[in-house]
Amino acid sequence: MYTSVQKHRALSTRQTLCSAPIAPRYLEIGNGFTALNFKLASFDELMDPLIMVDHFRMSKPTFGAHGHAGISAVSVLFEDSEGAFNNRDSLGNNIDLKPGDLYWLKAGKGAMHDEKPLPGARTHGLQMFVNLPASRKHEAPEAVHVKAGAMPIIKSATHRVRVVLGESNGVRGATSPALPLSILDAELPAGGLYTHLLPAGQSAWIHPIKGDATIRLGGESVALGGKEALVIQACRNGARVTLASDDRAQLALIAGAPIGETFIQRGPFAMANEADLDAVEAAYQRGEFGSIG
Repeated sequence: MYTSVQKHRALSTRQTLCSAPIAPRYLEIGNGFTALNFKLASFDELMDPLIMVDHFRMSKPTFGAHGHAGISAVSVLFEDSEGAFNNRDSLGNNIDLKPGDLYWLKAGKGAMHDEKPLPGARTHGLQMFVNLPASRKHEAPEAVHVKAGAMPIIKSATHRVRVVLGESNGVRGATSPALPLSILDAELPAGGLYTHLLPAGQSAWIHPIKGDATIRLGGESVALGGKEALVIQACRNGARVTLASDDRAQLALIAGAPIGETFIQRGPFAMANEADLDAVEAAYQRGEFGSIG
């Protein structure tokens, strides 16, 4: 079913590094799905542990039921989404996600997944593949649903930041069922700013959802256009990362520690080696990932 195989190498931790802004690949599938697509390879592997991020809009069912293995599949809905986004999986979950919600499916050794907007809904959000270390790729699947109302909000005259997952500056939200990851949804007014204290050993992926922004790191400032993203890689001593905008803007910041392992990816499967990749694909073909009722 999936023929494109990508081999990803591990990178060693270096000094704090801010990548150049990277433009996405534009995706349009059918007449109900568009996305700005960002992949690990486009960032010279610096997105680790992120394999792929789609900044998407969906108004009609697009993908149907599909399998995942060796990764977590994560959906973050923005608050301007309209209606419900139905999420089903082979763990028995059947949940109508609401605007602002998060759903994290740790597929592990294999799980089936299906998500689609209900009739009349218009979903705006991020869909992510988050890698799992080799030691966790064969674990049982697990999932968590975080409702928008349970997410802490950091608010001042210069920012409104939803802590969708993880932690920012001592404010803690929900925890993923897999790797620790922080996901921030930051809204800035004209002239607004927010500084996130990036812990030692973590990298951050940053993308404007609306508007343009400037990213400040130490004495460096990088202009970031509304369709671009950049990565701040593996900070050995931590870093102060400031999001700023002259006009109104909304940004997503995703931070976590790189896994630093080589892996092989085929579509929604990502395993440590080709033998494991072949094995999980064969298990999927045999129906061993379960079913969606």
